[in-house]
Amino acid sequence: MPKLTLKAARVNAGYTQQDVADNMHVALSTVRNWENGTTSPKLSQFVKLCRLYNTPMDGIFFEDEIS
Repeated sequence: MPKLTLKAARVNAGYTQQDVADNMHVALSTVRNWENGTTSPKLSQFVKLCRLYNTPMDGIFFEDEIS
């Protein structure tokens, strides 16, 4: 399974950024920051995102991992 960015995992799961923000109880800007690499989710948030997206934790990469 190829690794996905947070945005690709979200889109593949059929969620909007607002859906994720509502589900995670965070601001929409927080989800945007996670996806554009400005900030990273806490480990507990990342686990919840993976469950929401039905994606294994090792199936998601962050942009700085490819440099």
